[in-house]
Amino acid sequence: MNQCLTIGKASTRAFRNQMEWKVKQFSFWLTLLAVLACLGAGRSVALSAPEDGVAIAIVYDTSGSMKDSVAGEGGQPTPKYQIASRALQALTRQITAFVTNNAGTPRKVEAGLFVFNGNAARAAVKFGPFDASALEQWAQNFREPNGNTPLGNALSQAAGAVLSSPLSRKHVLILTDGENTAGPTPSAVLPGLTQRAKEAGKSFSVHFIAFDVSARVFDGVKRQGATVVSAANEKQLNTQLDFILQRKILLEDEERK
Repeated sequence: MNQCLTIGKASTRAFRNQMEWKVKQFSFWLTLLAVLACLGAGRSVALSAPEDGVAIAIVYDTSGSMKDSVAGEGGQPTPKYQIASRALQALTRQITAFVTNNAGTPRKVEAGLFVFNGNAARAAVKFGPFDASALEQWAQNFREPNGNTPLGNALSQAAGAVLSSPLSRKHVLILTDGENTAGPTPSAVLPGLTQRAKEAGKSFSVHFIAFDVSARVFDGVKRQGATVVSAANEKQLNTQLDFILQRKILLEDEERK
C-alpha cells in the first residue's frame, strides 16, 4: 500500500513538472511571437515612411492642334509643339540643377513623361529615377502631333505613377493647348485621385499650363485645388513654367528659408 502511494506521488510530481515545463515553453513561444510581431510592425512603418524628394509626372499634349503656330522666339510664328519641346528641355535643365545644387549631396527626384495615345495615354519616358538625357532626347525628336486630347485619362495614368513613388512630394504637371476631347475630363477624375492620396497620407498636387487656350477651360480643376496658369506665346510659357517649377514643385524658395 505504501509502495503504491509512493509511486502515485512520484507520478503526480512528474506530471506536474511536465505541465509546468509545457506552460513555460508555451509562454516562451508566445513572447517570441509577440516580439516578432512588434519588430515586423516597426519594419513595416519604416518601409512605408516617405523619403524626402520630388516625384513629378509631366503630361505633354501631343494632339493635332499642337501643330498650330503662336509667337515664338523673336515673335516669329512657330508650331506650338516646337515651343513646348524647347520648354521641356528647359524644364529638364532646371530639374538637373535642382538635383545637383545641394552641397554635394544630390537631391532625390523621380520623373516620367506621359503623352496621348488615342483615347488614353502612354509613358514616352518611363517614370523612375530622373533621367535628363531621356527627356531631352524625346523633346528633340518629337515631330508629329496628332489625335485627341484625353486629358482625364492622361492625368489618371500620370497620377498613378507619382502616387506609387516613395518620395514625399508628388506632382503632376500638364502642358496642354485644349479642352478634353476623349474620355473623362480632368475635373471628373481629380477628386478620386485626391481622395486616394489623402487616404494614403500623401502630398499630391496637380498643375495645368493652358497654352494658347483660356485658363477658364480648367476652372473645374482649379476649384478642386489644382494650379492653373495660362500662356499665349513662348515667352509667357517659359515664365509660367519657371513659376510652377520654382514655387510649386521644386520649392527652392521655401528650402532657402
